[in-house]
Amino acid sequence: MNHRLVIALPLAALLALPVMAQSTSSSSDQSQPAATQQTQSAPAQSSSDTSSGNATGKAPLAAPSREGFWGRVNPFARKKYVQRQTEPIRDRVNELDELTSNNSKMIKDTDQRAQAGIKLASDKANEADQHALDAGNKATAAQQSAQQVTTRVQTVENVVSNIDQYKASNQTEIRFRPGQTVLSKNAKDALDQMATGVKGQRGYIIEVQGFSSGKGQSAITTSQKMAESVVRYLVLNHEIPVYRIYLVGMGNAPTPSTDETAKSKRISGGRVEISLLKNDLEQLSSNGSAPAMTTDQQQQPK
Repeated sequence: MNHRLVIALPLAALLALPVMAQSTSSSSDQSQPAATQQTQSAPAQSSSDTSSGNATGKAPLAAPSREGFWGRVNPFARKKYVQRQTEPIRDRVNELDELTSNNSKMIKDTDQRAQAGIKLASDKANEADQHALDAGNKATAAQQSAQQVTTRVQTVENVVSNIDQYKASNQTEIRFRPGQTVLSKNAKDALDQMATGVKGQRGYIIEVQGFSSGKGQSAITTSQKMAESVVRYLVLNHEIPVYRIYLVGMGNAPTPSTDETAKSKRISGGRVEISLLKNDLEQLSSNGSAPAMTTDQQQQPK
């Protein structure tokens, strides 16, 4: 009997040790909130100093002042004991995850807004460049038009100042036998060649001068009739307006010589001199048609 008691007492002591350790841990857990409250009720200055380096803005977790009979490692700890010990850590980890997620969203939103702003600025810059290019093209076109107008005005001024000045362009001479006023075939061919070159032109006149041998009014009348036969042929056969033809019967007037040293001499028989005189109106018409063609080409769709 005594032998059994000696064996049972040590066994009972061994079984009581875990219970005492668990109770001691429970009492330390109960004392932990009090220590935490004391830590939180510390002066504001120390709290701000400890929380200034934290992302959550809270004070760091304080280690428990007492950790039980077994120290930091309790081989007989229960599940609830472990949960109570790790619950503050889980809360802080969750808060850090939430802060990290919010920061990621803010960074992404900021990047998207920055990219949108950069794209908008680039589009505005491209639009401004296009407007500047269009304005430059319009300015160049306006300058070209102004130059054309200036050239045109200068040409018109020159033409107007020289409107009454005609220059000899072509000259033909037709011979007549004495007492004859009818045009020969050679004379008609010469008139046809001259009249063909003036069709559709402007700014020209035709000067017809008749010369005849003889004396006095008889020579003047003969030369007038020869000149009239030339004018009649040009008007009827080539439809040259009468107001462009100037006729004069010179009679037996002396013919100017081409040699200045030689004297003027009278003619024998009869002849008619036809001179084609032009001013600058034809040149003005040809210059004015070029800008019009350019304008028509610019208006054509590309």
